[in-house]
Amino acid sequence: MSYAPETRRRRTFAIISHPDAGKTTLTEKLLLFSGAIQIAGAVKGRKASRHATSDWMEIEKQRGISVASSVMQMLYREHVINLLDTPGHKDFSEDTYRVLTAVDSALMVIDAANGVEAQTRRLIEVCRQRDTPIITFVNKMDREVRDPLDIMDEVERELGMPCCPMTWPVGQGKAFGGIINLRTKTMTVFESGSERRPQDFEAIPLSDETTLRARFGAEFDAALESMELAVGASPTWDHDAFLAGKLTPVFFGSGVNNFGVMEVLDALVDMAPPPGPRVSTLQVNKQPVVKTIQPEDEGFAGVVFKVQANMDANHRDRIAFVRVASGKYMPGMKLRVQRTAKELRPTSVVTFMSQRREAVEEAYAGDIIGFTTHGGVQLGDTITDGASLQFTGLPFFAPEMFMTVVLKNPLRTKQLQQGLAQLGEEGAIQVFKPDAGG
Repeated sequence: MSYAPETRRRRTFAIISHPDAGKTTLTEKLLLFSGAIQIAGAVKGRKASRHATSDWMEIEKQRGISVASSVMQMLYREHVINLLDTPGHKDFSEDTYRVLTAVDSALMVIDAANGVEAQTRRLIEVCRQRDTPIITFVNKMDREVRDPLDIMDEVERELGMPCCPMTWPVGQGKAFGGIINLRTKTMTVFESGSERRPQDFEAIPLSDETTLRARFGAEFDAALESMELAVGASPTWDHDAFLAGKLTPVFFGSGVNNFGVMEVLDALVDMAPPPGPRVSTLQVNKQPVVKTIQPEDEGFAGVVFKVQANMDANHRDRIAFVRVASGKYMPGMKLRVQRTAKELRPTSVVTFMSQRREAVEEAYAGDIIGFTTHGGVQLGDTITDGASLQFTGLPFFAPEMFMTVVLKNPLRTKQLQQGLAQLGEEGAIQVFKPDAGG
């Protein structure tokens, strides 16, 4: 039986950006427009009664930042979209780096006022090392921002690859009138408001220049001129170059106002790649055995890219996040951890909507599923239905910040050791202990 029809329906991507570029807000709007949620939450937790779906930790709600990566699955246009929202702050970047090994593409969010910032550069480098296709969204066009041509030029320099504009802004800040869609040859008119849906925005054909000039005047003419310059300086759209990580499509909009978001969601379906092959390198008699695993292969295989404990305050559980690489997962399957050659018996297997979970009925290559375990699984483990495989490429990094932990209450030594060990297993910290002999 071929699983190719199911794998072709999958799109698995991560959203990356510098802090406060609007990444989590855009995540909420993508979930909203796909129908996965009915009301978009707010990122800044102190003033909002609703919190962002992807920011589920208490500290995330309090501080309005993403601390841990979140996994969300949604259906849109008969496609299964696995969205991974990542922390933007460098303190949590190792989590983000590992997430980027589990996705097939990335959506890069840029603050139109600040351009490409420090943390974005680091994440771009990780994507480039893996030739990960990148879709670029220039956010916050309704504010006072930089010239779009300058932003395009900076993105090209920082990514080291050419840009191809897919939408183009008409005006900016208070004079922001909308975006021109180069694919549909229409202008979508901007209106502020976080409750607006795609059908609420007016679309005017570019051929109706009389109406557009009457409504937007010099801003429209200036946009046409700069758009022609951008298109003239950019290569024609080459989908194969995009899939090879050599070209990025660029979209403009305002995530908080739901504007320009639907174009990005459609691009993820139309442009982003389905799951691709993965390479297994297994040592047999001290010799490497290399095998290419296709996503439509019948045998189930997956790799653990994240471990998270205590996602549910009511249950002291531990979940191993697994990116399915091939085959089909079905409840009750016999699974094996390659590193230990032991059978894996999870208490439950779930899909995610951030903190919320649902039992898995089936999962295919590209899907992210969670195995609830009490141990026996660690970062980088390969899990199969019996085949001897070993996926590689999960990055581990030298520590950058050092802290000494001193216990105030010696009677709680065991709890401290357990807590530090748990954080170490999750990859959040590396634990170093003094030699027993001093």
